[in-house]
Amino acid sequence: MGSAGIGWLAAIIIGGIAGWIASAVMKTNTGVLMNIVLGIIGAAVASFLFGILGISFGGWIGYLIAGVIGACIVVGGVRAIQK
Repeated sequence: MGSAGIGWLAAIIIGGIAGWIASAVMKTNTGVLMNIVLGIIGAAVASFLFGILGISFGGWIGYLIAGVIGACIVVGGVRAIQK
């Protein structure tokens, strides 16, 4: 497996963990696949938003934190749109 394959695998693992933590924090009941998607999208959203503020995350822990924060933002946004 090349470095690109490891990168995707790490994104899925970290995204899943971040999405799971965010679903617990936001008290939502989503499945494993949705947790992964929320975590990956959340990490991208948080990295973008914090990048605007000049804050960057690095390493596994940084991306996990960004994923949790971003997934919470995404869940909150979806809830706001649904109401």
